Amino acid sequence: MPERMVAPYGAWPSPISATEVARGGVAVQSAAPVGEEVWWSEQRPQEGGRVVVVRRDAAGGTVDVLPPSWNARTRVHEYGGLCWLAVPTPAGRAPGHALVFAAWADQRLYRLDPGSDAPTPLTPQPPEPAAWRYADLVPSPDGGEVWCVREAHGDGRVRRALVAVPLDGSAADDPAAVRELAGGSDFLGYPRPSPDGRQLAWVAWDHPRMPWDGSELRVAPLGPDGVVGQARAVLGGPAESVFQPEWAGPEHLYAVSDRSGWWNLYRVPAAGGEPEPLCPREEEFGEPLWGLGMTRYAVLDGGRLAVTHGTHTQALGVLDPVSGELADLDLPFTYWAATVRASGRSVVGVAGSPATAPVLVRVDTATGAAQRLRSSRDVTIDRAYLPDVRSVTVPGPGGRRVHVHVYPPANPDAVAPHGELPPYVAFVHGGPTSRSPALLSMDRAYFTSRGIGVVDVNYGGSAGYGRAYREQLRGQWGVVDVEDCVAAVRALVEAGEADGARLAIRGASAGGWTTLAALTGTDVFAAGTSYYGVAELLRFAQDTHDFESRYLDGLIGVLPADRDRYVERAPLSHVDELSCPVLLLQGLEDKVVPPCQAELFAAALARNRIPYAYLAFPGEQHGFRRAETVVASLEAELSFYGQVFGFVPPGIPVLPLVTGEPGESGEPGESSEAGAAGEPGESAEAGAAGESGAAVGQPGEANAVSSR
Repeated sequence: MPERMVAPYGAWPSPISATEVARGGVAVQSAAPVGEEVWWSEQRPQEGGRVVVVRRDAAGGTVDVLPPSWNARTRVHEYGGLCWLAVPTPAGRAPGHALVFAAWADQRLYRLDPGSDAPTPLTPQPPEPAAWRYADLVPSPDGGEVWCVREAHGDGRVRRALVAVPLDGSAADDPAAVRELAGGSDFLGYPRPSPDGRQLAWVAWDHPRMPWDGSELRVAPLGPDGVVGQARAVLGGPAESVFQPEWAGPEHLYAVSDRSGWWNLYRVPAAGGEPEPLCPREEEFGEPLWGLGMTRYAVLDGGRLAVTHGTHTQALGVLDPVSGELADLDLPFTYWAATVRASGRSVVGVAGSPATAPVLVRVDTATGAAQRLRSSRDVTIDRAYLPDVRSVTVPGPGGRRVHVHVYPPANPDAVAPHGELPPYVAFVHGGPTSRSPALLSMDRAYFTSRGIGVVDVNYGGSAGYGRAYREQLRGQWGVVDVEDCVAAVRALVEAGEADGARLAIRGASAGGWTTLAALTGTDVFAAGTSYYGVAELLRFAQDTHDFESRYLDGLIGVLPADRDRYVERAPLSHVDELSCPVLLLQGLEDKVVPPCQAELFAAALARNRIPYAYLAFPGEQHGFRRAETVVASLEAELSFYGQVFGFVPPGIPVLPLVTGEPGESGEPGESSEAGAAGEPGESAEAGAAGESGAAVGQPGEANAVSSR
């Protein structure tokens, strides 16, 4: 065995370049069995982040259903969701299935028939570009329409309704032909016609609640003419969250509710009445509804249910709804994305583990056999360069327990000098009502293979550990999340695993907020990286999109009464207390966290003469999707940590840091794609695709830098 080279942590040579992270990574976003075939959508960074629908036939051959010039992606809620559906081809056309999808360019629905490269528009041109958006598609009972959620923008308002869209294209030039089924709430999802076509169920909620705060399952009679009658609420409420209803027959539904403090499954009478718990456990059978159409269970032939459940890890099991018996399948996966569909006795879903990159699988629930259909990436790197992940809990303030995943440095070719401890970066997920599962992740291995440890923090407020854990963040955003990130890294320092003088924190969106709040509110971290993070709150509350426009009511307080708290809590208000360098990365087309958030913080750093770099990327939205952006961001971040922590990462371009008053070099807001700050994307390894990582199957989180 060759002798290992001695090099400082962070300076280890690694085969995992930013290009390797990007190359070949795809994100399977949703999947469904279609007859004997399996169809799925995948985001491809090498094609500019385009979302393609793919078909796998019974013989195992795969083909892109969507032509190269089309992108199947919806802007509903800005995070998107299920926006395609396979439907039987109309009579008189080639046999098989047609694809109905929402096109990114104009947000209209289209039908693409087999053998055709020219989709037929199904919905009319909106009065303003992309003003009418569609998601959560299901077939109508008679098969002649697609029923879905329509989000309409206009006159400074956003309106949502369940609508029926004819499949014959008759509504393409006639807005009146798109028939409204139900409305009356700020938000709607999960349109579900009953098996006999006589009732319609859906989920609804209103501002200021988010769907994981409180929502209702509603049921209404459905007339033979397709008219929906008076709705009644049969489950849920202001402090009860309902997730994924499915019909159990003509008179009952299944649905997930957190009325017990955990998202558990219930059988619900469609006429109203006491819901029956099917398998009460202190585990989660549901999750936050960030993208419309998310599914965590499916009905199998014979009436049993295929369910995914767990806390820090998840299993796929078969539940008998009569006896309540739950039998888990023996599978090598600890994570399941919210895209679980069934046909007969087989289940299609996206699964992964700390040793397995997320993969699209088809599972025979009778035998437990799993067939791998599409991997998120081909891992060609020697396993010795990948970290051994461990999931632990550490003590937090006030007796809280903090759930974390630790990714220690790993490299078979290098060792650090005797007595040196590694730097660590705390990865902070977005949301903040989301979570970070323990998964084989090439973007984390990008750092760990160079000698930089990573710790993923599922701080109080994260999903996956019950409602009480989620609500620890209520009114405490910027407090509890920061305290828990500090507790996570301090536990590593106290255990002798991390260098307490070389700790960094990084996060995206809400994770970027926690990053900036930790930098301005504590002296624990020596550097921080914010990917499109929130920096202040008053302007953000006015500028952000409708879905989250009242999210701050629960996280911070209600305006105008709590205005002082909005100002005091914001990292922008405390830049003068900051003394460490900051890296800011931002997409210039971000509608969730607009670029002004990064620009305001960059200007404050310049005024206070704090070293920083600000990279802005034209064409990127909320969540980086392009290969070149992923490469540029990761190389900039690694160079940044090297400069702060005192190591030189081999082969990485130096990211210039700016220190200066406004008007000096490096005015914030003027950097351009992958380039204005030292061309961080122009190494010999530049030009590859994006990493799916833990985000596979999670709406909006399909790249090395996760969104939300």
